[in-house]
Amino acid sequence: LRWSASLPLRNYSGAKANERSDSRQKPTTVALTMAMCLRRALQSRSLLLLRAPRCVVALSPSSCVSPRDPALEEASVLGIRGGFFRVGSDYSLGSRRGFAKGKKSKDDNNDEKIQVDPNFGPTVKSTSLSQMEAAIVALSRELSKLRTGRASAGMLDHILVETGGAKMPLNHVAVVSVIDSKTLSVTPYDPTALKAVESAIISSPLGLNPTPDGQRLIAAIPPLTKENMQALCKVVTKSSEDVKQSIRRARQKAQDSIKKVAAGFPKDDIKRLEKEV
Repeated sequence: LRWSASLPLRNYSGAKANERSDSRQKPTTVALTMAMCLRRALQSRSLLLLRAPRCVVALSPSSCVSPRDPALEEASVLGIRGGFFRVGSDYSLGSRRGFAKGKKSKDDNNDEKIQVDPNFGPTVKSTSLSQMEAAIVALSRELSKLRTGRASAGMLDHILVETGGAKMPLNHVAVVSVIDSKTLSVTPYDPTALKAVESAIISSPLGLNPTPDGQRLIAAIPPLTKENMQALCKVVTKSSEDVKQSIRRARQKAQDSIKKVAAGFPKDDIKRLEKEV
């Protein structure tokens, strides 16, 4: 704009350019005309014109520009108010289009490093092993309760006896002993609970029919029928599947714990630990 102040004014509206211009024309008219041309050029590209003021030139009423001059109308559109126009400004072009925010990396969100226990490996293995062993012990208890055609002292432990308004396991209220391979003896700690123990054994799915013998009960183990054997196989299959699921859950928990601290161990150690689990 400073350079254009020394040049003759030309008509940029599409008419024929004037060969000569008034040499006495003021710099403000040239600046206004150049601003109008800049706006027309940038308007078609949807660009934003930014101005940083350096110096100010006042437009007085005695200016050579007429009130209806197109330059003044254009200046009013450009934001020139109060009779002032900023000359010698730094013009920068910025697009109206915005840009999407970049995604944060994982390192930005997780600046803190995970503190790893040096005894993490043995701890994970011992915890998972104890859970797996507990599942196996539970399976052995369930299998010991099944009637296999042979008398067993633990086959009556799961029976609940109602005494004193509460239900308790039979092994808490009576002593079960094996007389022979086909006969069991049940002796209650409290002789008054003999009837309650007898009714609990009869109502159990074992199919036993005990008979009173003084202060104890004698229960004969009947032979297994085909229907009883099929029902027994279904119970064993279900119990074994439950134990398998328990062992798988214990192993999955251990593997998840290993993956959480994998960044603090060498890859070879992590692979070996996962294989051991």
